[in-house]
Amino acid sequence: MSVSLLIFFAIIFALVYMLRIAKIGALVAFLLAGVLSGPYVFNFFELSETWTFLGDLGIVFLWFNIGLEINMQRLWRLRRTIFGFGAAQVLMVAVMLFPLLFGLTSWSLMGCIMVSLMLAMSSTSADLQLLTDRNQLNTNMGRQTFSILLFQDLLSIPLLAMLPVFAGKSFSLGAAAIDVGVISVALIISVIIIGRFIMNPLLRRVGKLKSKEAFLLAIMLNIVIWAVLLDFMGLPAGLGAFLAGMLMSETVFRHQITAEITPYATLFLALFFISLGMGLDLPLLASKWYIVLGGLVGLVVIKFFAMFMVARVRNIKLPDAIMIALLLAQGGEFALLMLQTMKSAGIQAIPSAHKEILTAIIVLSILTTPLLIALYDYLMRKGKVLPHRFSRTLDEADKTITPSVVVCGFGRVGQIVCQMLDAQKISYVAIDLDINAVMMGREMGFNVVYGNTTSRDVLVEFGLSSRKTRGVVVALDNATTARQCILTIKSIAPRVKIFARARNLADTQMLLNEGVAVAMPETIESSFFLGYSILQHMGVSERKIENLLCGMRDDDYAALSRVISDKED
Repeated sequence: MSVSLLIFFAIIFALVYMLRIAKIGALVAFLLAGVLSGPYVFNFFELSETWTFLGDLGIVFLWFNIGLEINMQRLWRLRRTIFGFGAAQVLMVAVMLFPLLFGLTSWSLMGCIMVSLMLAMSSTSADLQLLTDRNQLNTNMGRQTFSILLFQDLLSIPLLAMLPVFAGKSFSLGAAAIDVGVISVALIISVIIIGRFIMNPLLRRVGKLKSKEAFLLAIMLNIVIWAVLLDFMGLPAGLGAFLAGMLMSETVFRHQITAEITPYATLFLALFFISLGMGLDLPLLASKWYIVLGGLVGLVVIKFFAMFMVARVRNIKLPDAIMIALLLAQGGEFALLMLQTMKSAGIQAIPSAHKEILTAIIVLSILTTPLLIALYDYLMRKGKVLPHRFSRTLDEADKTITPSVVVCGFGRVGQIVCQMLDAQKISYVAIDLDINAVMMGREMGFNVVYGNTTSRDVLVEFGLSSRKTRGVVVALDNATTARQCILTIKSIAPRVKIFARARNLADTQMLLNEGVAVAMPETIESSFFLGYSILQHMGVSERKIENLLCGMRDDDYAALSRVISDKED
């Protein structure tokens, strides 16, 4: 086997590993691997027809993934936020970018409109990964961000439909708008009808075979059929793959489809980003570095202020508005995909050199997002980023006490624990990443602060000490995050007693294995309370009930491990 191939995979692994530590998506690592392996750095590979073909397959699968995320029922359920907040955000960014592009470039009117809309899109994969890592996807801020990303995915339909306009020699704004509108509506109606009345029965028949291979081939065949069909109609093949994804999202099999296709989609997406990196003209970008840097700063600043203004107009709280604006201030995979699709289709809406510059700006903006959020977190902890009334409630009062108890998590469980500690006048500090809960808790008199409970620096700064801390309560609702928190606590104060909240028996056992003194499974304990009440109502003595419950709690609920599943109702 070629040594070049070995080094190539080693580069990919190292980049994925380092960028994952920095909380940056793996797709950027694949792109950087392509740059390093390409003709301008190590020259392991050239952008041959094979790499171009593999990149084109990656484009198809990326469009399919975007389409798979768009489910009509989900869109209808979140319609107010999606079509209100999402539309306002895209429109505001496009309106602010368009005059700059039109004034500073020689692009056509439609070229400026198209690029403005493309740059208004953000990186769905990067933002969802950041929200998941921070355990904020299910917060109000996380749901608002997710709704905006859904609208951006939905906007892919008219933007893809606009691509044939660039291929024509003449252009009529009114006619093109009508064409795009008709195509978009027709596609959505087709998706609803074909997805529910044709795709569902077909996939049901394939599912009866109980063959994983047949099911996977049916998915891939569907992607290729629609890509080829729309290519024959003069529309981009990517739009066909996008349509195939939307069709699949309307079936009852969409979750299984996602599970089956994800490993293969990831492989082809990696190939797309690798080929994209290989094709970047590094000498050109080096000679135009000042344009790339200026474009990067301009894009991030304009998108941040546009998002922030829209969020504040919609009465979103200041901390959430800042976080949403930071998350969405970068470019996204969609713009990269559109630029590459235009290149593959031979559509010269903007000069090739400008496409290279735009690609570099978008990639760098994705890389800067985790850094900006880390800086924001640091400034929040220091009380330097928000007005005085916020910084005072977040930081000033925290340093006046030395907590005997540290409470990690200020959700429903953490709040009750803090109430009990308050009632007994036991000093404590609660730490949480949900800024709304922190602010409300401060207003109600709780000593709660903003911070990441899996961060060693945060825990030490807010009072965790091997000598002074007598106990730690881990009241986090995510078992993986709770485990990371416990490991961090153990690295600071190995002998401190940790009392953890768990959802079920499996989580309880996992936390106990990490050295927790007490792990309380809330589903079981709430069942005990119900059982206590019904037995008492049926005339069983209190002593017998207590003996029964003590026996069931012995040896970390060992008596229940044989009869209780981990399924949560």
